[in-house]
Amino acid sequence: IVLFSSAAVGLVVYGLSGNINLFFPPAEIASGKAPIGQPIRVGGMVVENSVQRSNDSLEIRFELTDYEAVVPVVYVGILPDLFDEGQGAVASGLLNADGVFVASEVLAKHDENYMPPEVAHALEKSAYDDQGNIK
Repeated sequence: IVLFSSAAVGLVVYGLSGNINLFFPPAEIASGKAPIGQPIRVGGMVVENSVQRSNDSLEIRFELTDYEAVVPVVYVGILPDLFDEGQGAVASGLLNADGVFVASEVLAKHDENYMPPEVAHALEKSAYDDQGNIK
């Protein structure tokens, strides 16, 4: 019974390990703490004047910051309606070897009072408020 229980628990843990998306703020990605080529999430504020839309495809390039570091993000698709520069966003995807985050999903805050918990925590740890001003 112990052997079969151990095998079952091992299989469940193995199955779930592929679905874990760890959150990394831009400062940790810039310092090399984020794994390359594995599913992760990055969150922060969308840098002003960083959104670049392709003229011939759905590719969008933008930058996320926690006011300590900046991470370039590439996303192909339609962004949420509330996505905007200077607002909080979380992207899920993979970090490539060039340090560019290739997003498969982008989430934006849903009103002016809400900040994704991961982004709020990352900004709390930095020396800046959510407007980019020194605390």
